[in-house]
Amino acid sequence: MSSTNADTSVPAGDNRHYLTRDGWLLFATRCVRLFAYGLLSIVLVLYLAEVGLSDAEIGLLLTLTLLGDTAISLWLTTTADRIGRRRMLVLGALLMVLAGALFASSDSFVVLLLAATIGVISPSGNEVGPFLSIEQAALSQIVPGPGRTRVFAWYNLVGSCSTAVGALCGGALVQGFQHLGSTGSAAYRPAIIAYGILGLLLAAGFACVSQAVEIAPPAHSQLAQPPVKPTLGLHRSRRVVLRLAGLFSLDAFGGGFVIQSIIAYWLHLKFGLEPATLGGVFLGANLLAGVSALAAGWLAGKIGLVNTMVFTHLPSNILLMLVPLMPTAWLAVAVLLLRFSISQMDVPTRQSYTMAVVSPDERSAASGVTSVARSIGASLSPMLSAALVGTAGLASMPFFLAGGIKVVYDLLLYRSFISVRPPEERAPPR
Repeated sequence: MSSTNADTSVPAGDNRHYLTRDGWLLFATRCVRLFAYGLLSIVLVLYLAEVGLSDAEIGLLLTLTLLGDTAISLWLTTTADRIGRRRMLVLGALLMVLAGALFASSDSFVVLLLAATIGVISPSGNEVGPFLSIEQAALSQIVPGPGRTRVFAWYNLVGSCSTAVGALCGGALVQGFQHLGSTGSAAYRPAIIAYGILGLLLAAGFACVSQAVEIAPPAHSQLAQPPVKPTLGLHRSRRVVLRLAGLFSLDAFGGGFVIQSIIAYWLHLKFGLEPATLGGVFLGANLLAGVSALAAGWLAGKIGLVNTMVFTHLPSNILLMLVPLMPTAWLAVAVLLLRFSISQMDVPTRQSYTMAVVSPDERSAASGVTSVARSIGASLSPMLSAALVGTAGLASMPFFLAGGIKVVYDLLLYRSFISVRPPEERAPPR
């Protein structure tokens, strides 16, 4: 397997100057987008119920929203490096505007279904669409290798904070209009309109990003064609990316057994913890996870990206399997919080590693393919997990399945990629 060094327009050196103007713009667009996703996630289902959709129609619409976002993301990310990253980002933002406009202006199930399928909507508040993959590729283009992981750590942290603030503002916005006398769907519609307006702001931000985030044309015509015919936007790095995608899918499949709602349900069933208490537990857990990611850049600089991914992920998975063995609620919560304090340190390192070991003109596609693989893996296990948690004698099984599968992932990742080092970790030639 081969890896290709990152193209960087910023010399490595002073850690304070990793972000150029384009880098700050991409951080700003991340904040705007995740704020919009958080705002919409609080009101979307309530709004759909108020406009008269049945539970079955809402479920179908949300399913097609996720499927449509996945398909659009795969198409845009696998063509972005050839057609232009900025163009694809602007197009994705305009799809957000389209979805917001159609949702706000119609209560027809057919129109809403069309908007959900071809637009970009985030029902969960999490990242959807092509933005994450293309922004990571663009950041890797303008950030030197030694600073990439630290930048990705901050990139993830500001996104999490923006989602939280957006969710808070979405609820406050609806409540404010209700106090002003708005009723039914009218109280929720301003939040839907705000989502579309934020999409316009996002498009404007992407339009201001410079040519530096794009792949430079080859210097010589004989280099214009890659040695391997592209598939899904991948050529030289196809084998590496597909192996990473398979492993990341396995990791996400394991993680799907212990999504936040499943853990909360298990704590409620086993220990009787009330929703308010659970909210406090997961507020602390998510804050710990977000802040701990900042340590990933420092640790990766000391022991390497693959070692950081594996050596922080393995103990977190062992802690996960210990949670159901705790005899009291607060011991279980303590172990869970300890697990969250290291469980997300592999996220920025995983993103950074993927960008480092592929060719610069494959980064958007590589991130898109691996993200879709994770989405598919994560979508398969929650149904099984929910059935296990509700079955006497098997309620703790999701923790053991998740931890065991993730341990297997860690070992396979280490075995497969410990020798595939990113350019910044290679010893300089003598």
